[in-house]
Amino acid sequence: MQATMFVFGSLSEGMVHHGLISNFIASSKEVSAMGSVYRLEVGYPVFLREGATSISGKLATLNNYETLISLLDPFFGFNAIQPDKSMHHRAQIEVKDEEGQVHQAWAYVMNPKKLPRGAKLIENGDWMNNFNSFPPFTMQLNERERTYISKLGQCTGRDIVPIQMDLYRDLMNQGIIIDKGRRLALTKLGQEICRYLK
Repeated sequence: MQATMFVFGSLSEGMVHHGLISNFIASSKEVSAMGSVYRLEVGYPVFLREGATSISGKLATLNNYETLISLLDPFFGFNAIQPDKSMHHRAQIEVKDEEGQVHQAWAYVMNPKKLPRGAKLIENGDWMNNFNSFPPFTMQLNERERTYISKLGQCTGRDIVPIQMDLYRDLMNQGIIIDKGRRLALTKLGQEICRYLK
């Protein structure tokens, strides 16, 4: 079954999570949706339905939509049984193409109750310009830091990742890791960064 989706932020072409949907895309075109966009502390944008700012994105026609949402729902923290507790909602929204035609599309929209405190409203809605002007944390990390954060992100409660003192200090100062006595762990920011690492 085919369906259309408003593709925005990290799912966009050239962005970190585009690979999740790229093999499902049959076609796409430029559109805009009304709402608001916030920059997460990690540096990536999230879309909220509340607001009256024009937000740019793509209207993607997707093949095998049922398969795709079975992958994307857990990724975006959407639970159809308990939507109020979900990080994002999967909802139908209206988008407008460059010819002014209105289309219905699925979108993952941030649950306003779950918007992190550190998120900042992008006043004009131009998330791409904001992204390019202020690169996200993931683009500021070197390969050693990325690898170390990924290892910490894959740890279960009993795993221990050896401390590397130079990385330890830098990542602690940036608020990415926390020392829990016998082991290191990722802070909330660190967990979010880990989610956006390729």
